[in-house]
Amino acid sequence: MRKSAWWRRVSRAVSTLCLQLLLMIAVSSHPAAATLQSAYVAVASNFILVAEELKAEFESAHPYQLTLLTGSTGRLYAQIYHGAPFDVFLAADQLRPSLLAEQGKAVPGKRFTYAVGRMALWSDRETGEGITEILSDPAILRIAVANPELAPFGKAAVESLAAVGLLDKVRGKLVFAENVGQAFAFVSTGNADAGFVSLAQIQATPNLKGKSVHIIPSDLHQPIRQDAVLLAGAEENAAAVAFFEFLRTPAAQSVITAFGYERISHDG
Repeated sequence: MRKSAWWRRVSRAVSTLCLQLLLMIAVSSHPAAATLQSAYVAVASNFILVAEELKAEFESAHPYQLTLLTGSTGRLYAQIYHGAPFDVFLAADQLRPSLLAEQGKAVPGKRFTYAVGRMALWSDRETGEGITEILSDPAILRIAVANPELAPFGKAAVESLAAVGLLDKVRGKLVFAENVGQAFAFVSTGNADAGFVSLAQIQATPNLKGKSVHIIPSDLHQPIRQDAVLLAGAEENAAAVAFFEFLRTPAAQSVITAFGYERISHDG
C-alpha cells in the first residue's frame, strides 16, 4: 500500500514535469511567442477538434496566441491541481472546474458552461438501430469506453448502459480508454468493434466507411455540461481573459453547435 501511494505521487510529479516541458517546447516552436501575449489552454479530449477551430478564429481576430494541450478531464484537473501552468481549462464536466474554484485554483466568478456534449455509439458493423440491438449483436466483442473515473463521457456511457439494462451483460466486453479521444481511436483502428464517443468526433470525421452511428438519447445519462474556468493567476493575462470571454460570443457558439454540441444561453 505504501509503495502504491508513493508510486502515485511519483507518477503525478513526472506527469506534471512532462506537461511543463511540453508547454516550454510549444512556446519555443512559435517565433511569434516572443512578441505576442499567449495563453495556455487545457482542453478535454472530446473538445479538442472544436478548440482547434476556435483557436484559429480567435487568433485571426486578436493579437494573441493560444497553446492547446489535451487529455481527459480528470487527468488535466490533477495536473492543474499540482501546478501545471495553464490559464484556461475547458473541462468536459462541471465538477472539476467547481473543485478548482473551491480549492483556490481558479479566479472567483470566472466559470460558465460553454457547451453540453452529446454522445454517440459508433460501430464498425452494420447492425441494429438502437443501443440494445447494436450491443446485443454477438459479433460485437469489444466495446470502447472512456475511463468513467477520469472522463465524463465514460461516466455517461456507463450510465446509458445501466439505463437500458446492458451494463452487467456487456461488462466483460468493455475496453477502457483513458479518454474519449482514445476510445474513438480504438474503434477507428479496429481495436474495438464499437465505442461510446463524442458526437463532435463523428461530425468531424469526413468518411465513415462501413461504420454505423447511433446518437445516444440524452435522457439515458446525466447531461454532459462542460464548464470553462479562468485559472488562478490568469486574470492579468489579456490573452487568457480575451479567449475566455470569446467562448461566450455568438461566433464561438456557432462553431461549437456546428460540431454537435447543444447551444448554451448565457446570462453573463
